[in-house]
Amino acid sequence: MLVQGAITGRDVLLHSLTILRLWGPGCYVRCLRAVVSRRPCTFLDVISTHAR
Repeated sequence: MLVQGAITGRDVLLHSLTILRLWGPGCYVRCLRAVVSRRPCTFLDVISTHAR
């Protein structure tokens, strides 16, 4: 398995329950927005944007 660092739609869907349970619905929505916008970003980028 190659680790790229960028989140994919498949990752978000496969791990949706974990994301929702650990980081909440706001983070899940930000992940979905990142996937839909097709901008390359990591999960850390997504969860840290809320802290800014």
